[in-house]
Amino acid sequence: MTVLVTGGAGYIGSHMVHALVDAGESVVVIDNLSTGFSAFLPEGVPLFIGDAGDENLVEGVIAQHRVESIIHFAGSVVVPDSMRDPLGYYRNNTMTTRSLLNAAVKGGVARFIFSSTAAVYGNPDQVPVPEIAPTRPLSPYGSSKLMTEIMLHDTAAAHGLNYVVLRYFNVAGADPKGRVGLATVGATHLLKIAVEAATGQRAKIDVYGTDYPTQDGSCIRDFIHVSDLVEAHRSALSYLRDGGQSVTLNCGYGRGYSVLETIEAVRRVSMRHFAVSYAPRRPGDITTMVADTTRVRSLLDWTPRYDDLETIATHALAWEEKLFRERGGLPFQAESA
Repeated sequence: MTVLVTGGAGYIGSHMVHALVDAGESVVVIDNLSTGFSAFLPEGVPLFIGDAGDENLVEGVIAQHRVESIIHFAGSVVVPDSMRDPLGYYRNNTMTTRSLLNAAVKGGVARFIFSSTAAVYGNPDQVPVPEIAPTRPLSPYGSSKLMTEIMLHDTAAAHGLNYVVLRYFNVAGADPKGRVGLATVGATHLLKIAVEAATGQRAKIDVYGTDYPTQDGSCIRDFIHVSDLVEAHRSALSYLRDGGQSVTLNCGYGRGYSVLETIEAVRRVSMRHFAVSYAPRRPGDITTMVADTTRVRSLLDWTPRYDDLETIATHALAWEEKLFRERGGLPFQAESA
């Protein structure tokens, strides 16, 4: 039996595929390569270049490879972009997942793990934020993911599908073995931008908002190492295979770092002082977002290994330096489908 990973050539998806292959799983990938790279997949993993919302494609892959579980990463993830193009986000996130779920139901897929986001909470009433907190997204990105969660819940109830929704906090870092990492040109992840500045690929890093009600005026985020995140997915898959009931879980470490603290961590591990400029707040940004991880730690067999900001920054920097050397200082271009 096989695990289908949508968006499996992307940042988190490629880490997931490597982890599954390392564990001896049979894996197949669907990715349109808009932000992914086929070279990031382990040798021998079948890649179908196409859209996760193409029901004919998905149904064929499920039948051909006897898919029993789906881990769904494919989607759009940039909050400011969603403010400019809400309909694009509802298409790529919500509508695509609707079609994927329809194909999964037709194909008799038993288990579904969904890549959601802490953005569904908006500005939470309490921090750390538990899974039972009100969901009040501030961006179309968050809304598109919340709509998908609701749709998944209803589909599971009607068709006997079991699922785990994982609400990511801030994913960062790279594979400690240096096999894969974040390579998308124009990525908006804070640590990615910081290590690009540290390697001389950016003249400076912009900090959006210094007047938030935090200790240094910048936003606070709960960073989780990408390798720990994919291990949470593997644990979620084992949980479902063992008969676990459908559940929604936060994925973070339960501690927060400000934007300015994160920049300083990259300066320390790189031993380079890059420029920082200050800009106004951006629409849709959340002041403080830190996970209550009680549920995920108690329900899944999951123990984080890289719960340290400097470790995350060190792995991100090592990956960025490797990319920079391999590219000869040139941008790493996405493939076209």
